[in-house]
Amino acid sequence: MTDNKPCRCGSHLFTSESVTMGHPDKVADQVSDAILDSLLRVDAHARCAAETLVTTGLVVLAGEVTVHNHEAEEALAEVDATARNTIRDIGYDDPSTGFDYRSCAVVRTIHGQSADISQGVTANRQKKKAQGAGDQGLMFGFACDETKSLMPMPIQLAHRLVERLAEARQQGEIKWLRPDGKSQVTIEYENGRPKRLHTVVLSTQHTEDVIDPKTSNMSDKARKILIEKIIKPVVMAEQPELWNSRVAFHVNPTGRFVVGGPHGDTGLTGRKIIVDTYGGRGCHGGGAFSGKDPSKVDRSASYMARYVAKNVVAAGLATACEIQLSYAIGVAEPISVLVDTEGTGLVDRERLAEAVCKVFPLTPEGIIEHLDLLRPIYAKTARHGHFGQKGKDFTWERTDKAAELRKALGM
Repeated sequence: MTDNKPCRCGSHLFTSESVTMGHPDKVADQVSDAILDSLLRVDAHARCAAETLVTTGLVVLAGEVTVHNHEAEEALAEVDATARNTIRDIGYDDPSTGFDYRSCAVVRTIHGQSADISQGVTANRQKKKAQGAGDQGLMFGFACDETKSLMPMPIQLAHRLVERLAEARQQGEIKWLRPDGKSQVTIEYENGRPKRLHTVVLSTQHTEDVIDPKTSNMSDKARKILIEKIIKPVVMAEQPELWNSRVAFHVNPTGRFVVGGPHGDTGLTGRKIIVDTYGGRGCHGGGAFSGKDPSKVDRSASYMARYVAKNVVAAGLATACEIQLSYAIGVAEPISVLVDTEGTGLVDRERLAEAVCKVFPLTPEGIIEHLDLLRPIYAKTARHGHFGQKGKDFTWERTDKAAELRKALGM
């Protein structure tokens, strides 16, 4: 578990990073979630824990999958095609990059879920008992009022930068961009509030077209294009008040980034858990999301914890809120529920925790039903962050319980 509580006095810097959809680890996450989606599309109660490894010319699919009908069996038989289609959609369609959807080998080693695990989940449902958690663990959710999405500002900006990179590449606005890349944003805080944009790091894979022959590195002209067409528009759209003349830019600071993607680094599912959540702000229980069906509380309870925290802040009950939930495998009710408002709450944490338990369904079955999680919505969560995104499928981003929370507290 990581813990990074904010300093609320004086001045400090805080940094978060994000990665593009073409980053090797994110390629692996998207393939795992595309497999999950392909199963949920025809079998809402499929059990899936899909793991993916990608490297030069190779994709390895592993994990545990249990399906319940012929259509799902057919989808499982087609996971090779699912992986290739996902890689194509990400943008790896050029053999010269060392990794492309046509020529990569796909190796699959997938087997059924342990009956011992299933006993506490499926068996309970069949006996009309409360569905137990698919694993033990602790999950965190976080929200704060630094941005409209109630996300911490550094990770929100970092996500939007890589999202803009993908948009510019896919729409052909900047023709020399390739899929791999990273962003990093440092914000200067004063007395716990964002004061100014301090530093932006942007590294993006590119073709040889923008190499300066004199230096063998990316040209200064290309760097300026990335500042003007990627960085500045994102900041001005999200937080224009933070733009200032002292911002430090590090654009492709190594000089060149031609070799990238799975050819440059091996990618694995679940290796970007801080990118997937809050950029290091607050705590993390250690469980990854991608490739896991919602019976796994690593995923579903983390989504619920975000939903709860966001509604607490949206209700005006705190300017920052972190929720911890913990579960035991096969047990429906959470073992513990903790609400931490970091000293910004209007009511004490015990009262707030009682209201949370009253207003929100916190059993795995209740979470799945309330957030409508038995749908093929997961591949899109595996890029540009699981939290802070817009769209009807991101049900955990709603703030529809804010008024009910206030009522439960007599406010």
